[in-house]
Amino acid sequence: MPTPNEIEDQIVASIRRIIRAIDLQSRRLLDKHKLTGPQLATLREADKLGEISVSTLARAVHLSQPTVSGILNRLERRGLVVRKRSAGDRRSVVIGVTEEGLRVLDAAPSLLQDRFRAELARLEEWERHGMLSALERIASMMDAEGIDAAAILEVGPVSQSAEEALLKEDEGSVLE
Repeated sequence: MPTPNEIEDQIVASIRRIIRAIDLQSRRLLDKHKLTGPQLATLREADKLGEISVSTLARAVHLSQPTVSGILNRLERRGLVVRKRSAGDRRSVVIGVTEEGLRVLDAAPSLLQDRFRAELARLEEWERHGMLSALERIASMMDAEGIDAAAILEVGPVSQSAEEALLKEDEGSVLE
């Protein structure tokens, strides 16, 4: 039977493996498709919702409007989205996905949370509740209750989104 210290070590190792899986998926996405997780999620949501305002898109991807505006700037420079005046209200600007954006979406892998949600859906309801309870307890033990959490699995400093971190780290990269 494992000792309490061995169990603690296994719990910490499991948390590190989760963080590493998120990091590896993010790096693969960036290396292969030149997109960050938030960029891909934003592009997917824009395609799914059709012509949409920036504020509505920001709410849909659970990111701040300034962060989504930055994401859209980079996607627009790559020719993946366009901004245009709304047909219904000429004062409003809407986002549309270009043909190139659709090609990128077709080639892009699923986001890590897409696979995770599919696996989660296969669990019994009591198992999901147990996982939620354990994870909420872990978050509480780590003083993470007040940390804002987006629906997009992404690693980076807690004080800023991965998009914002990328902006600050490398102003001249392919992500710009």
